Amino acid sequence: MDVTAKLSGRFSAPDLACSAAVAAVRPLHALLAAPSLLFLTTLAIMLFRPPDLQFYSLDRVAFGLLVFVVLLRVLVLQQSLRVTDPVTWPMLALLLLTLYGVAVQPYDPQNWSLFAAKWVVPFALFHLAGLVFEDAASLRKFETFALIVLAYLSLTAVFFLLGAKELIFPRYILDETLGIHSDRARGPFLQAVANGVTLNVLGLLALNSFRRGRLRGIAAAAFLIALPFAVLATRTRAVWLSFAGSVLGVLLISSSPRLRRACLALASAGLVALLAAASLGGLSSSLGDRLEDRSPVEYRMVVYEAGWQMLLDKPLTGWGARSMQPELQKRISGFHQDAFFMHNTYLEVLVEHGLLGWVLYVWMVIGLFRLGRRRYTPQGLSNGSFLDGPFRSLWPILVIVYLVNASFVVMNYQFVNGLLFTLAGMLAAQNRRAEAGGHVLAS
Repeated sequence: MDVTAKLSGRFSAPDLACSAAVAAVRPLHALLAAPSLLFLTTLAIMLFRPPDLQFYSLDRVAFGLLVFVVLLRVLVLQQSLRVTDPVTWPMLALLLLTLYGVAVQPYDPQNWSLFAAKWVVPFALFHLAGLVFEDAASLRKFETFALIVLAYLSLTAVFFLLGAKELIFPRYILDETLGIHSDRARGPFLQAVANGVTLNVLGLLALNSFRRGRLRGIAAAAFLIALPFAVLATRTRAVWLSFAGSVLGVLLISSSPRLRRACLALASAGLVALLAAASLGGLSSSLGDRLEDRSPVEYRMVVYEAGWQMLLDKPLTGWGARSMQPELQKRISGFHQDAFFMHNTYLEVLVEHGLLGWVLYVWMVIGLFRLGRRRYTPQGLSNGSFLDGPFRSLWPILVIVYLVNASFVVMNYQFVNGLLFTLAGMLAAQNRRAEAGGHVLAS
């Protein structure tokens, strides 16, 4: 008698069907029990999403699975699905405006991918984060994830700066035919500003971890030394400016002596990085060329002027996604490129959606700032947790870092957007829970 026959004799058909159903549902049960791990896995896939379209669906599959699992968990646990935060409405309006512009165009996977990265992903993660990261354990997992990503990006940038390219992974980062800024530390984003703003935001989160004692010892020393070198390796003036400004801002506003000492250590490490670069002939020449390079400025000024003239022609409703690129190409001469981009998030919103879109974007930004304006003692979280009161004093600096860099690039990088709006969603959910419980400490 074979194995199948023995099993058939021992178990009835209903038993086998029940066992098969349980085995099929078990992975889903695991995801429902640990949605934070699925959330962080999705962010990791977005971080390493290569630009070529053969991997196009990988991040979308993970994102779709995350949305499905979290919404199913809401139904099972009968959680409140509130989508009435002040940030929700302008984001939703901008999402619908952009959706209309993309839907009326002929199907193009790249257009839909950009639409998802700029509006769908941040909108969804903003609302899902509050449902997933709702206790100290899940917040600790997110903090650990952020520190690991910071370590990876910092090491990758330092390896690039030192010329140790054999240590850089994944290898597509070094492919000069993909993305831009192949001569800079651009990380898996394949764009130096996106890499720089992520290093800056994660660096501020690491400072918060250092203040609370979560990051200490050798790991803290390595962070304080490596981060300025990693930022320097991006060779991007906007990144340098925002990083220096954020460290100075934390130094001035923080009431924590430990945090102020960390900022002074970062500033000292930054000076050491500059001195080391000056002492190395090749590196010093490269950084000097970046400081003196006028060609990106000249190109941007031409694009800005063309975009401004387009705005004056259609100030209220804008040109829409379908007409913006062809019109921009017609108005620019002297530069031979396949496509032209605004290199400024705010100008792109103005030209694409007009003053209506700009008002919505400003409304969203104001809502982001307001998320951290009050200090709460959340139920179930100690004052030394990841999103404690002192973290809220760092939140405006985090938003400003994002906004400053958005002045020099269009923020269509889904990991960068997802990271910021995940943090925003955590704060929004914490605010709702604290208001419901009456735990407001101070305005």
